[in-house]
Amino acid sequence: MSNLTYAGKSYRFSVDNGVVFHNTYGPDGTTLRYETVAGPDAGASENVTLHAAQAAPGVFLLGWVEESGMTVTHAMNLNTLTVHAFWTYDTPEGRTGELHVGTLEAM
Repeated sequence: MSNLTYAGKSYRFSVDNGVVFHNTYGPDGTTLRYETVAGPDAGASENVTLHAAQAAPGVFLLGWVEESGMTVTHAMNLNTLTVHAFWTYDTPEGRTGELHVGTLEAM
């Protein structure tokens, strides 16, 4: 994977629902360590393996599966420092999904 300009960098990701993450990408762009720093799960962290593709210059599609079974997909635009995030998870009523928008700030 070449041209993964987020590789080796860290960003503060502030989501429209009040949750804030510190995302640190591995040097080759295939791993992510996220830490939840604000919101209901503050203090949680995990290392995940990324599936990544560059959709356009500075625009990346990133996806992963968390230990909990939650699936996460980010459309990360480093030109505008925005992310459209979609995640799915199990509930007692079945699997559900949420779409969120957030901003990035380099750390």
